[in-house]
Amino acid sequence: MTDFTIIEAPSSLGLGAAGVEHLPEALLEAGLARRLDATRHARLAVPPRDPRRDPATGMLNAPRIRDFAVMLADLVGPVVARGTFPIVLGGDCSIVLGPLLALRRGGKRNGLLFLDGHADFYQPEASPTGEAADMDLALATGRGPAILADLEGLRPLVRDADGAVLGYRDSEEAARNGSQTLPRTIFAQDLAALRDKGAARAAREALAHLARPELDGFWIHLDLDVLDDAVMPAVDYRLPGGLACAELETILRAALRSGRALGMTVSIFNPDLDRDGSIARKVVESLGRALKPSPDARLELCAQRQRRMGLGLPQLRWA
Repeated sequence: MTDFTIIEAPSSLGLGAAGVEHLPEALLEAGLARRLDATRHARLAVPPRDPRRDPATGMLNAPRIRDFAVMLADLVGPVVARGTFPIVLGGDCSIVLGPLLALRRGGKRNGLLFLDGHADFYQPEASPTGEAADMDLALATGRGPAILADLEGLRPLVRDADGAVLGYRDSEEAARNGSQTLPRTIFAQDLAALRDKGAARAAREALAHLARPELDGFWIHLDLDVLDDAVMPAVDYRLPGGLACAELETILRAALRSGRALGMTVSIFNPDLDRDGSIARKVVESLGRALKPSPDARLELCAQRQRRMGLGLPQLRWA
């Protein structure tokens, strides 16, 4: 059985507009902690934002994003070390840098399952906004200004070969803006490819890539704009199409059943655009179905974790 611990990371530093910093309280008020039987570990303060684009880096708030990532890493690292599953509630996508830094500090090699409606691979000069949320995957793989791409001198936080990107659907828009493309060294299936294979097969292929023996585990990053715009309109950058809740749940459920997932970030839901709270409740219901498995699935997950840790299951014998 997975023990979930919630860490609140209410930052909108990586976006040009505020709103997503209210994500943690919105999902908690909608019952996420109760639904997952999760403990609440810590909450970082909402950091101040600067609307000006830095001429040196071409980005918004880079020093503050760095500092926030370091503080978040300090919280996430001990939670992972004791074998609990942290769920980090953002915030914008730049929060993923903190948990990845925590894993990288440990000297182990870990992967990243990246679920996002956007590839987030811009370089600052091509980003229309300078938002780190445009380029968090690029930064995590060591591309971009050193202040964020080389946190604590540990570039890259994730190697290209250890990333798996699923569900993005912004390739045409990114190309028009001059974004660098995802390299072939990163395992990637856009929405069309995922739909062609089906969510279950796409998840199996991605997880086979992330479960290679040279990796110690992987982090899950969930940007809620990976969901269909008809289901998740409460985001600042809307795109038509996207995953159905059932497809996302299939992927997340498979990730947890692998026994290799170490934790998860949840980002880019703007409660200011969810006037009656109904979208937050749908998100909580969907995450609950995905992350809180049935009793039989819990037993299998427990067995997988024990095998991974080298622990034998108790052998019951008849008298």
